[in-house]
Amino acid sequence: MSGSHRAAGRRRTNAPSGADQAGAAPGPRARAGGRRRKPKRRSRALPGTAVVLAAAAAGWFVLGPGGAFAAHGRPSALPQAAPQQPGPGQSAAGPTAAASPDPHTETPAADRSDRADGTFAAIPGLGPTFAAKIPAEANQVVLASGSDKNSSATTVTLWSRTPDGRWRPGVSWPAHNGDQGWSTDKRNGDLRSPIGVFTLSDAGGLKSDPGSKLPYHQDSDFVAGGTGFNGESLAGAFDYVVAIDYNRVTGSSPLDPREPLGTARGGGVWLHVDHGGPTHACVSIAEDHMAELVRTLDPAAHPVIVMGDTASLAT
Repeated sequence: MSGSHRAAGRRRTNAPSGADQAGAAPGPRARAGGRRRKPKRRSRALPGTAVVLAAAAAGWFVLGPGGAFAAHGRPSALPQAAPQQPGPGQSAAGPTAAASPDPHTETPAADRSDRADGTFAAIPGLGPTFAAKIPAEANQVVLASGSDKNSSATTVTLWSRTPDGRWRPGVSWPAHNGDQGWSTDKRNGDLRSPIGVFTLSDAGGLKSDPGSKLPYHQDSDFVAGGTGFNGESLAGAFDYVVAIDYNRVTGSSPLDPREPLGTARGGGVWLHVDHGGPTHACVSIAEDHMAELVRTLDPAAHPVIVMGDTASLAT
């Protein structure tokens, strides 16, 4: 039965030196009315000012890395002013720069409700193909979303349809699926869980009924022996189970061995208690979560399970 598991500090440039720092030499002498005219005094140029003004007029300086000027891609010898410290509410990039939001601080848009009541118009993560497979009368959806096509790590969430046709999520639970991942063509012994949408009709287990609304079949044969793929004990794995209606006769105990699609397609695919490792094909969650699920699923809500890896479910 498919219930067993496995598992640089910046350097200041030198100021212009020599003739660049000295004032200009007096202009040529000029005579007016036989008198010698005194040479006009020229103001002393600030260091580097003439160079900057000339370069700016010629338009051949560009701002280079670190705020230094570069002429045709070459660094100049112009000194740089000390950087200003950002004021309150400002970043080092300037007064109008805003800090970029941390992409990990917000829930992805696809996983946020568009209404204050926390409901969704459609179940996030389901593409049009899978959304269309959910029966119109189904008001409870167990979503088992696997992390990867070949992974045994899964997340299970119970979604409930509201009276106005929207979807409300329950708590998400960590889970396991088949040791080799998922398959759209499930075969006996492939250690993969089937991808698809399946009804949930019958529950049962070794332990007494925890308050199931589905038909509950308590039986001493709900016993898993041996160890799982990681060497973990399988004891208690079938204390509570819900049969997934894949290749089985509905309306009967999950222990019913009949497989309408033939034994080659595998069978005995259940939701059951997790034992800390992968399964042969089932989906497993912790015992308290499993008991809660058994109590919550309601045949009047026509519950189904939508199961598969995230990439497949998004189609």
